[in-house]
Amino acid sequence: MDFESFFLTNWPVKLVCFILIVAAWIDGKQLKVPNWITFPMVLSGIAYNTWINGWSGLGESLLGMVVGLACLLPLYSVGGMGAGDVKLMGGIGAWLGVSVTWWAFVVSTVVGAVMAVLMVLYKRAFVKHWANAMQILHEWKTIKNPEKLAEIAAQRKPTMFLLPYGIPICIGSIAYFLYAGMIY
Repeated sequence: MDFESFFLTNWPVKLVCFILIVAAWIDGKQLKVPNWITFPMVLSGIAYNTWINGWSGLGESLLGMVVGLACLLPLYSVGGMGAGDVKLMGGIGAWLGVSVTWWAFVVSTVVGAVMAVLMVLYKRAFVKHWANAMQILHEWKTIKNPEKLAEIAAQRKPTMFLLPYGIPICIGSIAYFLYAGMIY
């Protein structure tokens, strides 16, 4: 396959990969995925799928976006993740649909868990973060108000290791795309 054919074949997937790489790089440096990446990603995915497939493309794109948002919204609602990460998953859904977004989320979750454990082990802070994790789980079981959970999380945030979750989203999603044969 020549250079031009490589980039034109499955170009929406390659565009999403490029956006994910840029978002991960920024998130790694700033601990934030900016709106200037996520909003155009979501809107262009919806517009593209509507243009290519009409109303059915619009429906699939919107449903994919909702699934992407819904995957991470619970963690965001209690302060465990930034809104940019949530919107980034929504952008994947807007471009690539429900099924791809779901599996990209699943693989990203595994990558994020491994990265979190490695970060904690590297800093030799396993006991501290295990205790924090148990405290958070206890709070989730006993405190039913998401606003109160978010407030507690905000107070705890300065003492926590922060994982720029755009990186696991990028690695996990691209790994899934490769596994599914979507990049070739």
